[in-house]
Amino acid sequence: MQHPSNPDEGRSWDVVVIGGALSGSSTALLLKRKDPNLRVLLIEKNTEFKRRVGEATVEVSGYFLCRVLGLTSFLTQTQLCKNGLRFWFSNKASGSLSDCSEIGGKYLSTVPSFLIDRAVVDEEVLSRAVANGVEVIRPGLVKKVDLSDGGEQTVFVETDSGEKIIKARWVVDASGVRCLLARQNGWIRPNVDHPTLAGWSRWRNCRDWDGEEFSRNNPSFSRPYVGIRGTATNHLVGDGWWAWFIALKGGDTSIGLVIDQRKAKWPDGNIPLEEKMRGFLSSHPATQAIMGDARMVEGDVNFRRNLPYSSTLQSGNGFVLTGDALAFIDPFYSPGMDWISFSTIAAVRLITKWREGEDVGSLIDKLNKEFSMSYERMYEALYKDKYDYMGDYDLMRLAFRLDISFYYFFIASHVFRKGEEGFFDLPFASPRAFPIFALMRSYNRRFAAIGRKRREMGTFGRNNSGKRDLFAGFNFNHVHLLKIISRSMIAWLFLELTEGWRSWFSDRNAHADSDLKKECGVQRVTPEKGPGFSA
Repeated sequence: MQHPSNPDEGRSWDVVVIGGALSGSSTALLLKRKDPNLRVLLIEKNTEFKRRVGEATVEVSGYFLCRVLGLTSFLTQTQLCKNGLRFWFSNKASGSLSDCSEIGGKYLSTVPSFLIDRAVVDEEVLSRAVANGVEVIRPGLVKKVDLSDGGEQTVFVETDSGEKIIKARWVVDASGVRCLLARQNGWIRPNVDHPTLAGWSRWRNCRDWDGEEFSRNNPSFSRPYVGIRGTATNHLVGDGWWAWFIALKGGDTSIGLVIDQRKAKWPDGNIPLEEKMRGFLSSHPATQAIMGDARMVEGDVNFRRNLPYSSTLQSGNGFVLTGDALAFIDPFYSPGMDWISFSTIAAVRLITKWREGEDVGSLIDKLNKEFSMSYERMYEALYKDKYDYMGDYDLMRLAFRLDISFYYFFIASHVFRKGEEGFFDLPFASPRAFPIFALMRSYNRRFAAIGRKRREMGTFGRNNSGKRDLFAGFNFNHVHLLKIISRSMIAWLFLELTEGWRSWFSDRNAHADSDLKKECGVQRVTPEKGPGFSA
């Protein structure tokens, strides 16, 4: 859809937003809702949004979409409600899908989240921004931005009618993984300790996770289960890799593969991505069970190496970065749209404070410090060396219960309780969050060490077949969450006493030697080849 605005080149703007996808259109929409008199121009390079990853929301981004943006009716009518996360493990004893060890809820999720077609949702939010008075240049490619601290910013835009020079007091960079301002100004920093790559695409005619053929051939597969597996984000998990299967409205399935380049090898050779993905995933019994005769949607294929990066600056007196233009860590646990939510509201808050005549210097310093701290701590607590153990059912079962319980207890519940103000407290960034961060970092490190030791001893993944952990699920009842946390902590202690002691005094595997960095190409961060993730 093309919005036919043709703003006067000589006009001065309060805010220019670069990028019309979710983070950009949400920022523009919320700014106009806060102050209808604010002069907001949005520049989007594409005449229509391409299909992209970022299809799975979690609880915080679900709140943002529903309660902040007001998309509840639209989402329930046009998208799929998500039924939590599921993980499927296998080993040599797993002959079929029903043999695979499984982790996931027994019932439907109680807190709303969605499986969404981002192109459809992005277009809807942009349309609402236009309806609220945001003007649009589309298509328009921003080539450069000249920043002026506390002054007027100059934006150079290439359009169908030639180059335009646009002046604005504020520039919001929502350019996604293009990271326009961060690259232009040398702020971008690759996370060389986490060299992941990903390939993803859409497939048609995938089989139904809840289909009768699975229950007919193995009644125990469906008998203890009450919810719907097919509308969960289903994860196939292996040693050093994982894949997502996300059902989309209309019948397509988003399938993506993420690999830690230190532990698993992406197939070589000049063969189609469809064959590479299917061939890599063929070691997992779920591949044939679910993919069967499915075929990849032609042309809907993406690939990117070296996923994680961050900007050293989130904002200054005249600019602010949001979403993937600011940072990206890993698609595991779908943090991308939560990051959009927090950074979008921060951008709106900053510009609103300026509009009200406040000195925003102290807020800019605070945001730069907190976003940097939130990114680093989130990486340390959740993702650093996680690929050392995520392919082991026993270790991932404990990590998953603890990770999600702490997310519900300290992040999601805070947002649902405080509303929009809850987004002012970034994950792990406040002083009171340090004990939880330290605890999560500790068990993540220990599970990684145990995973490495299990691999040495040949016991890694020993329970990846024949186990089914179907639990009651998560909610905001703190007594319920504390029970999950306490039981999981006791299980961790038992694991340490019976097995973990073997790795207490061994050297930690650093993984990031310079030769391996060079081999993985971690200095060549090329995210422009694909959009950001939230799977």
